[in-house]
Amino acid sequence: MDVPDEVFEELKRHFNTEQIVDLTATIALENMRARFNRALQIESDSFCRLPAHHPALASDGASVK
Repeated sequence: MDVPDEVFEELKRHFNTEQIVDLTATIALENMRARFNRALQIESDSFCRLPAHHPALASDGASVK
């Protein structure tokens, strides 16, 4: 996924390069874990419940990328 230049410029206002790399790595790890859990149908541990209307909870999975 491409990050628009405007988003990256805003990040640079708040974080240095090392922090942006760390943030990006953390986001990538969480994305991988979410996809892994979904693929294996691993249920949530309920630490962070999504609202019932959240697109990620759509039964057909069409809204999840």
